[in-house]
Amino acid sequence: VQLQASGGGSVQAGSSLQLSCAASGGSFSRFGLGWFRQTPGKEREFVAAISVSGRKTRYVDSVKGRFTISRDNGKKMTYLQMNDLKIEDTAVYVCAVDFPTADWDSCSREDYDYNYWGQGTLVTVSS
Repeated sequence: VQLQASGGGSVQAGSSLQLSCAASGGSFSRFGLGWFRQTPGKEREFVAAISVSGRKTRYVDSVKGRFTISRDNGKKMTYLQMNDLKIEDTAVYVCAVDFPTADWDSCSREDYDYNYWGQGTLVTVSS
């Protein structure tokens, strides 16, 4: 499985961005999907996840109400819509795949549950 994230950029606080992650290989419709972010000197942080079924989502508290994760099985894509961006959202955003997973409604926030990782896309938010 290969993942390629895109859509990052430099924006002002309060702006919106949509990140995309394209997957190739494997059975996308059976993937749990997650977004994580990392900044220099900090541990990788869970941001959002969507279950295999698509019925369940999970977010880190700091982005609830501002970010939305979604998936398009037909296009083998996952998206992270980020609204009202804050300076503290500045990071490299990485998409990841949780596969195989026995629970099609699970949304893991643990990076050790994710087996495949993309290279990431940089989001810079300034005042």
